[in-house]
Amino acid sequence: MSERFEIRVAGSGGQGVILAAVILGEAAALNTEGLNSVQSQAYGPEARGGASKSEVVYDRAEIDYPKAAHPNLQIILTQKACDQYSHDTAKGATVILDDFFVTEPPKLDADVYLLPIVRTAREKLGRELVVNMVALGTAAKVLEVKNLTKPEAIKKAILARVPKGTEELNEKAFEYGYQMMNEAMAARK
Repeated sequence: MSERFEIRVAGSGGQGVILAAVILGEAAALNTEGLNSVQSQAYGPEARGGASKSEVVYDRAEIDYPKAAHPNLQIILTQKACDQYSHDTAKGATVILDDFFVTEPPKLDADVYLLPIVRTAREKLGRELVVNMVALGTAAKVLEVKNLTKPEAIKKAILARVPKGTEELNEKAFEYGYQMMNEAMAARK
């Protein structure tokens, strides 16, 4: 039986959306038993600053199509990416928007969260460079609730991918994102 779950991380080039999706794919494929994953990406010709997206598909069965047609989880970090990619969100999906760069959230038939992802990276960690790790923390909470992969699997994939000497900063950014999403979900209950 297929349990296809589609994830899209979107923003602008330089925000680490491709690395975030690679990590989500590796967390499932390498660190979660019985879960297959495939990752794909697309970005504009202006790489840095242009709209970019990266997608991951999870399934317990064999994956026959590698692209996300109707994402069940979207993490969107800029208004341009929001305008470009939010329209095909699955009904009842979870959509996490950055509250600094996304100033006009779309009306969707989904659970939409407007969270301080960029501001957390800037203000609490002093490095906007880790915005993707904060975003991964928010995704980890959603994926844990959906019973797909555990936060530890994502954290293990992060630590295997980030440059030596940055592990503590990246792990801290992940934890901030996880806690932020945990609190946001608890507030909705």
